[in-house]
Amino acid sequence: MAKGKKKKDQAADASEKLGTKDYEKELKKLHVELVKLQEWVVHKGLKVCIVFEGRDGAGKGGVIKAITERVSPRIFRVVALPAPTEREKSQLYSQRYLAHLPAAGEVVIFDRSWYNRAGVERVMGFCTEEQATKFLAVTPLFERILVDSGIILLKYWLEVSAEEQERRLQDRITDGRKIWKLSPMDLKSFTRWDEYTRARDEMFNATDSPWAPWFVARSEDKRRVRLNLISHLLKHIPYEDITEKKVKLPKRGKIGRYKEINYPFKYVDETF
Repeated sequence: MAKGKKKKDQAADASEKLGTKDYEKELKKLHVELVKLQEWVVHKGLKVCIVFEGRDGAGKGGVIKAITERVSPRIFRVVALPAPTEREKSQLYSQRYLAHLPAAGEVVIFDRSWYNRAGVERVMGFCTEEQATKFLAVTPLFERILVDSGIILLKYWLEVSAEEQERRLQDRITDGRKIWKLSPMDLKSFTRWDEYTRARDEMFNATDSPWAPWFVARSEDKRRVRLNLISHLLKHIPYEDITEKKVKLPKRGKIGRYKEINYPFKYVDETF
C-alpha cells in the first residue's frame, strides 16, 4: 500500500465516530483501572492534581464525568469554582485555588483552574494585560513548588475546531437538558475565537515546562477523547493493583426473627 493512501485511510478512520458499544466496552476496562488507581493513591498517600482547560464546548465536563462516575467522590474531588467574590478578588490570585489542592490520598480534578487568568479573564478583560503577563511569568515557579511538594500535576488542554464548537453550542440552545451549560459568557466568548487562540498560544509558550507540561487532546469525537485521556492519565500516574481478587459474601443469617410492624409507609408513585 502506498504511504499516501495509508495516511489517508488512517485519517478517515480517525474521523469516524466511535460507536456506543465499542465505547462502553473500552470505558468499562478503563473504569476498572481507575478503581485500581484509586486504591493505590489511598494506599501510598499520593497527591494528584489534574487540570482541564479548553475552549467552551470542548468537552471538559464529559471527560471529567467519565473519569469520576465509577470512583469514590471522597477520593476523586472535582473543583469547579464560580466567579470570584469581591473578597477573593482582593486576595493573592492563586490563594483561592490553594485551599482545594489535594492532601494525601486524594485526586483533585480542576474543571478550569488558575489558568482562567491566562484565558477567559485576559480575553474578556477581567484582568489587565500586566496582570496576565505577571501570571504567565510566575506560574511555572508556582507549579514547580507544587511538584516539589510531592503533587503529581497533569495539565490537559482539549482542542476543538470552530465548526464543532459551534455545533455543540447550538445543541445546548435547542436541547432542554443542556441549556444550563450555556452562559452569557459563552455567547460573548463565541465571537472571540482568534483572541482565545492567541491567549492559548502565549499560555503554552510560557507555562509548558519540563516539570508541568501541557498535554493536548483532540476532542472532535467526545467518546474517543474520553478514552484517550483516561488512558493517558493512567499511564502517567504509576500504580499497582492491590485490589482483592476474590470477595465472598458472608452468610446472611436467619431472616424472619423480627416481625415488621404494619406501618403506613408513604411510597413513591410507580408512574413507570
